[in-house]
Order: sequence, then C-alpha cells, then structure tokens
Amino acid sequence: MVILVDHNDLEIGTIEKMEAHEKALLHRAFSVFIFNSMGELLLQQRAKDKYHSAGLWTNTCCSHPYPGEITIDGANRRLLEEMGLKTDLNFKFKFQYKAPFDNNLTEHEIDHVFVGKTDENPVINTDEVAAYKYMKLEDIQEHIHLNPTEYTVWFKIIFSEFMHEISINKSVQNL
Repeated sequence: MVILVDHNDLEIGTIEKMEAHEKALLHRAFSVFIFNSMGELLLQQRAKDKYHSAGLWTNTCCSHPYPGEITIDGANRRLLEEMGLKTDLNFKFKFQYKAPFDNNLTEHEIDHVFVGKTDENPVINTDEVAAYKYMKLEDIQEHIHLNPTEYTVWFKIIFSEFMHEISINKSVQNL
C-alpha cells in the first residue's frame, strides 16, 4: 500500500502500489542519497529480476512509506532492508514529478529526499540490489549524459533536482 497525496503532500487515502503506478496516481515517496567521507555518492544497481528498471543504476535507495509510517522512518527502514546500512538521515527537500516507464506503469510522486553519510560498506539485499558503487557527483552527471539508458528514469530526474539544490546551497556539506 502507498499513501495517496494531493499536490500539497496532504494525505488523501491509500491504495495498492501497483494500482497507483498503473493509474499514475500521485503518492508519497522518498529517495535516499548516502555519501562517504570523500563526498562520493553510493549508487545501487537494481536487481536483474525487478518488475521495472531491472539492472539499472539509481540512488542509494528509494521507496514509499507505509500508511501510518513517518516518511523518514520509511527511509531508514528501506536503507537497512536494501543496503544493510544505518546512519543518520536528514531531510533536504521534496518535489513532485511524473515519469512513465516502458511497461505502462508511471511514477507520479511527491518525493522526499534524505541525505546521510557513512563509510560503512553496504551489505546488499540481492533480492533488491545487484551491485553498488561510489561515484563523484560530477562523474555521475557526465555518465548520465553519455549513457542515459543505464540509469532509472526517476534517478535522472531526482539527480537533476539534487544538483540544483547543491547549486543553491553551494555544496553537499550544506545539504
């Protein structure tokens, strides 16, 4: 189940996740960006048998809070479930986007973006994640430009928003 929201991110109900994606209904989501002490972003490659965007690179983790769950609690839950990591997460910003997939599903979300830092090595859940790597932000930006089909559709949108926030705040450390 996911939390349906209006354009102000106010809860208006719940619905089964697949139905929300089939009908492109606006719902609440979160994205987590984990950095190491060298300022590199931890990326995950989605498991090869995921029902959409299989094998593509994306941010550290992302998902949806459960109905009744505080969004940051959901972000912490999924970070542990997917990447085996615990660290302090800080809310940075939220934005709305809509992105169709090739399989007739659509992400239509108000995405809450959280940032954390750790030098712990991930212990990946192979049902969710095929691999991981750390990359500098400028290298990610260049790689997305040269190889856009290697990244999830939502990560390209979220990463652009994230880079915009960095330009406003002048650095990752200020996020």
